[in-house]
Amino acid sequence: MRGTEPVRLLLVRHGQSTWNADGRWQGQADPPLSDLGERQAEAAIPVVRAHAGSASPVSHIWASPLQRARRSAAIVSDGLGLEVAEDVRLQEVDAGEWTGLTREQIEADWPDYLAEHRRPPGFEAREHLIARALEVLGEIAESSGPGPVIVLTHGGVIGAVEGHLDAEWVRVPNFGGREVIRRADGLDLGARFLLFDPDAVEVTIPGQI
Repeated sequence: MRGTEPVRLLLVRHGQSTWNADGRWQGQADPPLSDLGERQAEAAIPVVRAHAGSASPVSHIWASPLQRARRSAAIVSDGLGLEVAEDVRLQEVDAGEWTGLTREQIEADWPDYLAEHRRPPGFEAREHLIARALEVLGEIAESSGPGPVIVLTHGGVIGAVEGHLDAEWVRVPNFGGREVIRRADGLDLGARFLLFDPDAVEVTIPGQI
């Protein structure tokens, strides 16, 4: 139990999925990692392991139960000898009627929605997404031991937390993310990061969630 001590939460987007590669909106659908996504996860191991040798090694790994995040977490955890805990509140925003569609298909049936940042009626409300994300991050911070915590989640979740904390919206790369510091009086944003060496494996930035 951390009490009032600051807790570093490293919110990490999963490795590239097959639908990321196809340019399809995933939402809460469950496509697997692509071969490249598996390699991105493997490439993250030495980076996290180097951090594990520091004064504040990674203490816990949490993950969304969707397999692209769960598999990403499993690959990293196997390299560190840590267990993975899962929570459904870490899963991606529900994309409703857009699930499985490309941007071109969305534009054909919902003209100008993407450009105007509008969403169809079945799309999960931003307020609901933020509420569940903040709730679970608070519980993770309370239950974690010493050292930062890796949270393998999704681009929509990370973007919602960043927006709630007044950060400018910028697309999150696969296996990139944002440090969030949980203090007694609330959350603070840390730096953006990429959890692997970009010289080791291709960097991908999906254009959909």
